Amino acid sequence: MTGSGGQGDGQGGSQESRARPGRRRMAQWTRDYVRLPGIPDEYIAQDGAPRPAWTRFFDAFAALSPGDIERRFASADRHLHEAGVTYRAPGDTADRIWPLSHLPLIIDAADWRQLAAGIAQRAQLLEMVLADLYGEGRLVADGAIPAAAIAGSSEYLRAVSGIKPPGGRYLHLYAADIGRGPDGRWWVLGDRTQAPSGAGYALENRLVLSRAFSNLYKSMNVERVAPFFEAFRDSLRASADRDEPRIGLLTPGAFSETYFEHATLARYLGFLLVEGDDLAVSGDRVHIRTVAGLKRLDVLLRRVDSNMLDPLELDASSYLGVPGLVEVLRKGGVVVANMPGSGVLEAKALLGFLPNLCRRLLGENLMVPHIATWWCGQPRAREEVLSRLDEFAIEGAYGRGTPDFSSNGPVLPGELSAPDRDRLKHAISERGIDYVGQELVRLSTTPVWENGRIAPRPFVLRVFAAATPNGWTVLPGGFCRIAERADARAVSMGDGAVSADVWVVSDKAVATSTLLPAVDTVRIRRIAGVLPSRAADNLFWLGRYLERAEATIRLIRALCTPLRDPARANSSGSAPTLHSAERIQRMLVAWGASSQSARANPAKVALEALQSEEKFGSALSLVRSAQRTATGLRERLSPDAWQVITEMADRLAIEVYDDDGVVSAAELTLQELASFAGLAQENMNRAAGWRFLDMGRRAERAVNTTRFARQFAYDEAGDEDLDVLLTLVDCQITYRSRYLLQPLLSPVRDLAVLDPYNPRSVAFQVAGLNEHIAALPSLKEHGLIERPQRLAVAVEAMLTTAEAASLDVGTLFALEQDLLQLADAIGLHYFPHGPNASRPEKLTGLA
Repeated sequence: MTGSGGQGDGQGGSQESRARPGRRRMAQWTRDYVRLPGIPDEYIAQDGAPRPAWTRFFDAFAALSPGDIERRFASADRHLHEAGVTYRAPGDTADRIWPLSHLPLIIDAADWRQLAAGIAQRAQLLEMVLADLYGEGRLVADGAIPAAAIAGSSEYLRAVSGIKPPGGRYLHLYAADIGRGPDGRWWVLGDRTQAPSGAGYALENRLVLSRAFSNLYKSMNVERVAPFFEAFRDSLRASADRDEPRIGLLTPGAFSETYFEHATLARYLGFLLVEGDDLAVSGDRVHIRTVAGLKRLDVLLRRVDSNMLDPLELDASSYLGVPGLVEVLRKGGVVVANMPGSGVLEAKALLGFLPNLCRRLLGENLMVPHIATWWCGQPRAREEVLSRLDEFAIEGAYGRGTPDFSSNGPVLPGELSAPDRDRLKHAISERGIDYVGQELVRLSTTPVWENGRIAPRPFVLRVFAAATPNGWTVLPGGFCRIAERADARAVSMGDGAVSADVWVVSDKAVATSTLLPAVDTVRIRRIAGVLPSRAADNLFWLGRYLERAEATIRLIRALCTPLRDPARANSSGSAPTLHSAERIQRMLVAWGASSQSARANPAKVALEALQSEEKFGSALSLVRSAQRTATGLRERLSPDAWQVITEMADRLAIEVYDDDGVVSAAELTLQELASFAGLAQENMNRAAGWRFLDMGRRAERAVNTTRFARQFAYDEAGDEDLDVLLTLVDCQITYRSRYLLQPLLSPVRDLAVLDPYNPRSVAFQVAGLNEHIAALPSLKEHGLIERPQRLAVAVEAMLTTAEAASLDVGTLFALEQDLLQLADAIGLHYFPHGPNASRPEKLTGLA
C-alpha cells in the first residue's frame, strides 16, 4: 500500500518495542473481554505512550458492558438497514447496505489543525493551477508543468479552455485522500478535484454513530460538521448572480454507485436533486423542467464526470448531461461546481511537480507532502523507476488502476510473474507517459471491532475543503475507509472495506451547531417549491405501483380465503356460473402475476402471484418496482415512508409454504400499504408532490375497481361474484349496513362504481383526480382547458349521470379504457420525454 513518501516500515526501533507500554494500559481499559492481536498505530504516539484522545475514548468505552456494546452496535446496524443507507461497488447490479465500522477514527484537535491548514493550502494551490491551465497557460509555457502531463489526460477539456468560470472559481469543493505514515506524519495519497464523493456518507456515519453512543459522543467533545456544510451551502449561494438562487445537485441517477449520498446531500443542504434529463438550455440559461414549466437554475453542484456533462461539445454518447451546457458557461449563465475539466488535477502525473508549483505560486513549501512519485513521461524519472522497479508501486498516470493490467489499484512488480514483469517493463519503456512509480510504504492502522475484540487495520482518510468568501474551510473529520485485511494495497469501498466516522476531539466543550438558520433570520414563506418533472413522474408511478400491488394482494387474499362453494349455482337456479375462484385466477394471469391456468390449484396460483421473482405482476415484483421508484425520490421521502416500503419488500421475500402463510403475508402487507397511505395523507405537505402521488393512487385504483366490477358485476352475476367484488373493494360493511340484504347487482354496481361518497368507488377517484388536475398550474397561455382535465371532466360527467342498471360489461370496459387514457394523458402532459421533452411555452415567462 502506498503511504508516506520516503519512509520505510521502521523508525529506528521495532513497532513492538514502541507499543509495549501502551499494551498493558489498553488491556486494562478494555477489560478482560477484549484481547488485542496488535496495537493500532493510531493509538500509540511517537513517544510510545497512548495518544490522549484515544485514552479518553477507551476509558469511557471500557465502562460499557459487553452486552451494552453489542446492543449499541446492533442499533447502529439496524438504523443503516431501516434508513436504506446503501452504495454500489464498481460492477454491482444491486445496492449493498453501507458497511460502517462500529469504532470511530479519533484525531486530537492540535493534530487536526496542522492537517487542516495543509489541506486548505493544497486546495488554494490547485485552484491557482487550474486557473492558469485553462487561462493564460504560463505554467506550461515556462516549463513548470510539462505539456504532455496535461495533454495526456482525458480530463483536460479543450472546450473549456478560456472560459472564465461563473462565480469566480474553478474549485468549490476539494478532497484529499491522506494516510498517516509510521513516523506519525500525514501524507497525501491523491487529490479529488472532479466531483469529490464521500461527504454525504461522512454525514450519515456521524448521524449513526452519534446516536448509538450518544453519551460517549458528547463526553468526547467532538467537533461538529454542520458549520462546514453551512459554509459550503452559503458559498454556493453567494456565487450566483441573484439573491435567492435555485441550486441543483446533478446526479447520474439511481443506478449511480453513490446515489444515496447524492440524495442525502440534496436533502440536508436543501438543494434540488436533478438528472440531466431534468434540465434544458434556453437562451443563455439552464432551466429545470418542472410540472409548472421551465424554472431557471442558478448553481449546479455536479456529481457527473466532466466528459459526460454536454453531449454537444464533450462526449457525444452521454445521456447524463445537458446539451448546450458548455455554451451557457461561456455566457456566464450558470455556476457549475466544480468547473468541467477540473478533474485534470487528479492525474498522478502531476504530483511530482506540486512542490515546485507551491513555492512558485504561494511562496511556501507544501505543509502536507504527498508520497514520492515519479512520472515516467520524463526520461530521467523513467530510468529511475526501471532501474529500481521492485521498489515501486506502478500505477496509471491519469486514472485509477494500471494500463494493461486488470488490477483496480497499483501493481507491485516484485509480486508479478516473470512474463508480466517483462510486459510491464516494456510498456513503461515504450509509453512511459501512461505510468507513474510511487514509493512503497505502509499505512498507519486504526482500531476496529472484530469478533469481540479490537484489531488494527490500515485506513485512508478523505478530507474535504470548501471554498468560501473567507478562504477554505475544512470539514472537521471526513470519510474514512478501512481495509478488510492488515496487508492492504488499496482501500476502496469495493474491496471489502468498511467506513468509519471521524471524530476530531477537543479538550474543551464544543458548541452545539445546526444547519438550520437562526430564528430571527428566517424569512417566512409558504410557497410549494419546485417539483421537477422526473420527480413528479416517480411520485405518480410510486402511487400506481403501490395501488397495483394492493389490488393484486386483495385478489390473492380473496382466492385463499375459503368462503365460496364451487358447486353453488347462480340465483336464478340455472347451471353454475364460472366459479369466482377461476375468475380471480384469470385476472391474476391477465395481470402478469401468475402463469397457471384458470383451473390450476388455487394455492399454487396464489403463492406464485404473491412471491414470484419472474412474474412482473406479482405482489413482490410490484413492491420492488415501487421500491426502485422510491429510490429516485430519497430526498423527498421521509425515513418512515422509506422504512415501510423496505419492510414490505422484505416481508414478501420471506418464503411461505401454505395457504395460511399466504393469507398472513397478504394481510400484513395490506396493513403496511395502509400505513404508507396514512403517512402520505397525514404527513406530506399539500404541494404538487403530494398531488402526483395521490393522483397515481387514484388513477390506478379507478382502473382496478373498474376491472373488478367488469369481472364480478356482469349481468348474470350471482351472490358469490358480487360478494367477491364487495370484498375486493373493501365495502362489505358499508353494503350490509346500507341495504340489510344479500348482494344485489344494481346496489353493488352503484356502490363500487358510481357512489361519490365511497372512498373506494371509481367516482370518488375520478373526483379526486379532477380536483388535483384543477389545482396544478397551466402550461399553456391560451387559457383553454388542457387535455388531462378535459378527459377527467368528461369521465366524471359520465359517472355522475350514469345509472347502475346501465353499467354492463361493455360500458365498464369503455370506462376502463377512458381511465387508462386519462392516466396516459397525465404522463404525457406533465412528464414529457423524447421529442416532447423540450417545453418552452409557459404561463408567465421563465422564472
